[in-house]
Amino acid sequence: MSACPVCNLRLPLSQIESHVNAHFEDEIDPQIANDHYLALQLASSSSSDPPPTLKEAPFLDPFNKIVPFPQNDDVVRSQTKRPFYRVGNGGLISLLTTCLVESKTKPLECSTSLLSGYVDHFQSTKEDKGWGCGWRNIQMQCSHLLSRRDQEVKRVLFGGSEFVPDIPSLQRWLEIAWRSGFDVSGGLHFDKRIYGCKKWIGTTECAALLRSFGLRARVVDFAPEKSRSMYLSVPGSAVAPKRRAYGPMDRYVVKKGASGVEKGVDSRGSTSSRIGKGAVLMDWVWNYFSDNRLDVSSGVHMTNKGPLYFQHEGHSRTIVGIQRRLQGTTFTPQYNLLILDPADFTRDIEKALVDKKGWEGYLKRGAHTLTCPEYQMLYVDNGIAVGEELEQLKTIDSHFVQF
Repeated sequence: MSACPVCNLRLPLSQIESHVNAHFEDEIDPQIANDHYLALQLASSSSSDPPPTLKEAPFLDPFNKIVPFPQNDDVVRSQTKRPFYRVGNGGLISLLTTCLVESKTKPLECSTSLLSGYVDHFQSTKEDKGWGCGWRNIQMQCSHLLSRRDQEVKRVLFGGSEFVPDIPSLQRWLEIAWRSGFDVSGGLHFDKRIYGCKKWIGTTECAALLRSFGLRARVVDFAPEKSRSMYLSVPGSAVAPKRRAYGPMDRYVVKKGASGVEKGVDSRGSTSSRIGKGAVLMDWVWNYFSDNRLDVSSGVHMTNKGPLYFQHEGHSRTIVGIQRRLQGTTFTPQYNLLILDPADFTRDIEKALVDKKGWEGYLKRGAHTLTCPEYQMLYVDNGIAVGEELEQLKTIDSHFVQF
């Protein structure tokens, strides 16, 4: 045990450093810390080289450990493009298109599939297994942005690197977003530091990171009407609730029980309520990819819509499209989400698509699988925000859809 030098609270030695950091995180003036660092450099330097400039000097934490203070230029230079398994033959979406075209339909069945276009699959590895799904879905989202969007997006995203960075580099970019004022409450939850941490992230972290580049990332919440007041679409609710500790669902999807313990809003309920939830979400995804058009012909169509970051309690995935089948004489619609899961191995998905065998088990998810109490989506609108609009994007808001 050791005593905190600030508040005298006694804690295990393993916890004392992070505890003291919490006292100073928002109180240390970077200019003072920088001056301290320069003084140490001058006192210990035996060379005639000039001291580093303010921008070059790292941040000095309360324990006199030199910690790099993230600057945009520094992150641009140091960000890494980690090798990943890139699928040939036009990528997974091209292979999926072939399978959808060649898949046989039953008599009296009309099938229509809508796809997002090129997306690289980023699988979780042993280094990030169990916590990295959110980062992998950000990478999938960005692979599409860099492949399909205009040159302006390529110019602003990740400093114009034109590649998808690894997780540590994305963590640095998220820290910069927080320090620039994007998603203030989310940044406070993480003490504005996530680099090197194995912490789960959610939809709002993805939104903050993408919005910091001027991208119009939009969040959509799906939940029961009784929990509407807890969501970001309600004025004043964006900063009040706290993130739940047990999963990566975002901090505002909480409800106080009788004991005062935060818990998720439970809407699993009956089979009919689960089917109803699935229908609502499926309709929304179909309208998103079809751009609210009713006259979509049968077949497989590549749309101008980007993939969806798909978040639920405990995991997140990427929706790259949707399939609708009209069955029977009444042509009742049945939907399947087309999903890339970071938990799957890219080679296995590729093999299933190439062999045209077992690929549905990797990529298709029907309405009956949508049993979680709440869901979130994130998509990116076209264009780059500047000026007043960019300032407005710093506050993470959402559109609420009732189950």
